[in-house]
Amino acid sequence: MKWARTNSYIVFTHDLDFGTLLAATGADTPSVIQVRAQDILPNSIENLVISALNQFESLLESGALVTIDQAQSRVRILPIRK
Repeated sequence: MKWARTNSYIVFTHDLDFGTLLAATGADTPSVIQVRAQDILPNSIENLVISALNQFESLLESGALVTIDQAQSRVRILPIRK
């Protein structure tokens, strides 16, 4: 997370712990895209990911947690408030 923040990268993950880390620390960067799907092979999720990237581009540039699943994509602006 520190490396991504320092280098202005977005974390792309299937691991839900990254969202938890953002909430626990109150961090406003880096942005995280988390995929919540059973089938995470690229040909199965590529359209979902591309759609979410297009939809939330400006929010990801400023700090957001984007959750993608087969039904929908959701976004939370960082920092996550308790």
